[in-house]
Amino acid sequence: MKYKVAPEPRSLAFLGDAQATLPLVPSPDQDCCARLMDGTDVAVREDAQEWITFLQALGLVTETDRGYKREGVDPDEADLGAAFRERVYAAADVLDALESVGPADADAVFEEVRDVVPQWERNRVPDWEAAWVGRVERLLEWAVRFDLVERDGDAYRSL
Repeated sequence: MKYKVAPEPRSLAFLGDAQATLPLVPSPDQDCCARLMDGTDVAVREDAQEWITFLQALGLVTETDRGYKREGVDPDEADLGAAFRERVYAAADVLDALESVGPADADAVFEEVRDVVPQWERNRVPDWEAAWVGRVERLLEWAVRFDLVERDGDAYRSL
């Protein structure tokens, strides 16, 4: 399963803090979004849900029939780069494109992956290209955090 979410990049420490807000034993009467908002600086419920979904994509959180629970995985020791590449929509495409075009900015990488943008995404927002350039940039910045890519000014380079 691929997850579409790609929130604004934060530190690995933030991922650990966000993961720690969720219970080890899920309970249907717990509000996981509220827990994440109480335990971090995330202030908007929709953003909290996005973060929980992103943590799930990285294998740090699991959704059960009783609610979300954190996994016993340390973000500092987990292979977050592999989970990111495999489970976040378009991450592998962006990383592969960057490898083929060499050092490039987000606009150039977007041009290489624009064909993977589904039609419904193109119809969802008036300026879908700008939205997806932003998504590509967020994916590249996450790749930097996960030591898959390095950044030099506006250009990104595969490691």
